[in-house]
Amino acid sequence: MRTSIPDSSGGGTGPRALEPVAVPTETGTARVTWVPADRPRAVLALGHGAGGGTGARDLVALAAALPAAGVSVALVEQPWRVAGKKVAPAPKTLDMGWEGVWPELAAPGLPVVAGGRSAGARVACRTGAELGAAGVLALSFPLHPPGKPERSRAGELLGTGVPTLVVQGGRDPFGRPEEFPGGSYELAEVAYGDHGFAVPKKAPVGQEEALGVITDAVGAWIERLPVG
Repeated sequence: MRTSIPDSSGGGTGPRALEPVAVPTETGTARVTWVPADRPRAVLALGHGAGGGTGARDLVALAAALPAAGVSVALVEQPWRVAGKKVAPAPKTLDMGWEGVWPELAAPGLPVVAGGRSAGARVACRTGAELGAAGVLALSFPLHPPGKPERSRAGELLGTGVPTLVVQGGRDPFGRPEEFPGGSYELAEVAYGDHGFAVPKKAPVGQEEALGVITDAVGAWIERLPVG
């Protein structure tokens, strides 16, 4: 189940997504879809994972919920996705694509929170401090490949250098909440959620409730950041 965001053509209520903006980068053309707040005080930039795009349920839910709280959301599509490729490139290339989009994200002159899910979360963690992000939001951070906890990526998370929030599904095979090491970051658990925050039909919480946990946690965390 996904939350829909009305586009700029009209119809529906709530936040509207503007026409996507093509952004040239060193690794190709990226695409940014803005969902603006009426009176924005910050920007939340959200990158996608290696196995999907900006239509992921958590990204869409945040884009639908946060503009009402004064946070404009920018959904960032990496150049490889825009080009129609099926496989994500190396981390360095992903970082370059994200860095190339940053001037578009910073153009409104507001504090920018760098965020993303899975591979996009890793990008935000690796680049946030250098780009001057006000914080890093890591959705479904892939702490390790499934079944291989010895191949930990905790260093990326622990080294962000800026306020960081992890939102993790309780049954994520890439790292359950209890597997995460101690650190200065905050962690919010989505009970019963998998890597895509899907919850089983037999779970005592429904899908909309799970998405509400995400939007509430992220909204409250951004509210605590010194973003004006």
